[in-house]
Amino acid sequence: VPNLQGPRYVSPVPSGGFVVSEECGDVKVFMSSCQLLCSLSSKYGHQFGNPAGVCVDTAGSILVADEQRRTVHLFPERGAPICLVSTGLRRPGGMACSSSGHLFVADTLENCVKVFKYCVRPP
Repeated sequence: VPNLQGPRYVSPVPSGGFVVSEECGDVKVFMSSCQLLCSLSSKYGHQFGNPAGVCVDTAGSILVADEQRRTVHLFPERGAPICLVSTGLRRPGGMACSSSGHLFVADTLENCVKVFKYCVRPP
């Protein structure tokens, strides 16, 4: 996949595509054919500081850790972004989410993994 601006983290999407965070401050979603589907900045009008870890939950929502802003936002397929974590992170990096609604965030400044519980729609 060419023309990325400092790709950082990547995660598969249930539909067969993938999502990539870029160092320049954007997150891009690609189809399984590697064609660009959308930019989260453009689609949601959201401005990232420095997006880092990305993952996709069972509902198809994209979760993005913002290293600079020390937050985690959820981007649903429809509707506005939701800030899931606004305190307690010092330098969020890699992330993963479970089918039961747990969010795992590596906090590289505190040398630990923090676990959060959030609601997800049943598959």
